[in-house]
Amino acid sequence: MDFNLTDEQRELRETARKFARTELPALARDMEELDYAVPHDMLRTYGEMGFLGVNLPEEYGGLGLGHIEALLVLEEFAQVSNAVAFPVFEALTGPVRTIERFGSDEMKAKILPEVIRGEKIVAVSMSEPDAGTALTDLKTKAVANGNGYVVNGYKRWTSGGGHSDYYVTYCRFSDEPSAKGIGAILLEKDMDGMQFGKREELMGFRGIPTADFAIEDVKVPGENVIIGAGGFGKLMSAFGLERCGNATQSLGVAAAALEQALAYTQEREAFGKPIVDFQAVQLKLAEMAMKVEAARLLIHRAAVNASSNADGLPSVYESSLAKCYANEIVREVTALGMQVMGGYGYHKDYGMEQRLRDAYAWGIAGGAIDVQKTNIASAMIGRRFDQRK
Repeated sequence: MDFNLTDEQRELRETARKFARTELPALARDMEELDYAVPHDMLRTYGEMGFLGVNLPEEYGGLGLGHIEALLVLEEFAQVSNAVAFPVFEALTGPVRTIERFGSDEMKAKILPEVIRGEKIVAVSMSEPDAGTALTDLKTKAVANGNGYVVNGYKRWTSGGGHSDYYVTYCRFSDEPSAKGIGAILLEKDMDGMQFGKREELMGFRGIPTADFAIEDVKVPGENVIIGAGGFGKLMSAFGLERCGNATQSLGVAAAALEQALAYTQEREAFGKPIVDFQAVQLKLAEMAMKVEAARLLIHRAAVNASSNADGLPSVYESSLAKCYANEIVREVTALGMQVMGGYGYHKDYGMEQRLRDAYAWGIAGGAIDVQKTNIASAMIGRRFDQRK
């Protein structure tokens, strides 16, 4: 059991840190103010630097490294902002990995190089008006039509909605009840019948476009099926890594809040000395540090142990622990950061209030905090709980 990074991992982390802290802070502030996504030219720069293919196969242009390396890069971007980190999150831990794991060879050969080069963006579309946590209640349906499918439905809360090029869309391929008929199909933004709604106005997540979309008689070729009916369990298995990515987005925000609070409390003076000299401030900083370090350890444990699992992915138990804890502590750490910074923490020009707003999103997205707790309990007991009874 070695908690030290290898020389190669440290070098990768430092490369990501240098790039993120040199090239992205001004962009992140502008994205926050004007609410736009990472521009295409910067996305291509991400690709040129290798940040969008860290743990994707070399045959498609990726670096072919492990999950821990991907999360190290993601954390450095997330410390600047969740918005500038979002394309990295989607490529390394999100829907792109669903395509890499379950897509056909032809689909992977087309889409993965586009994503890795920073040319295209992939989103995942799962939730519906009556299917969020109860995802197996979804109604979007793909009906066989010749060599393809006709898809109809309505999707809610799609991060990247109207902005992304491809959509990993969960839908029903048959009338079998619950999860039995569910799989996923790849929709494309410009297909006839794709109708995107207005950009949602959220508490945080500025710079991460979110929109609903209606799917009306969209004709999709058969080769766009990622996984057919009965594949819901397999799709959910890929969420172990997504949970770790979600947790790392939380961790990045919390770690940045701690770093800013440490700097501020050593510079800010009251009663003739830096406020860090006051015990009340020291206690808050120590609480922040404990939470950040514990979250990082849980995330890294889940990522490293994935190599021992049959599917090569983080387990439900370890990834749910990591996500749940990171989602909770980021709210607490950013709140403490705001408190020690006082009026400056509450001021929009200094970034802490943005971190607090963004912090609340991750405990809702990708499976709410309480859902993670039921996952944890299920893993400990050894069976799933039927919430419908």
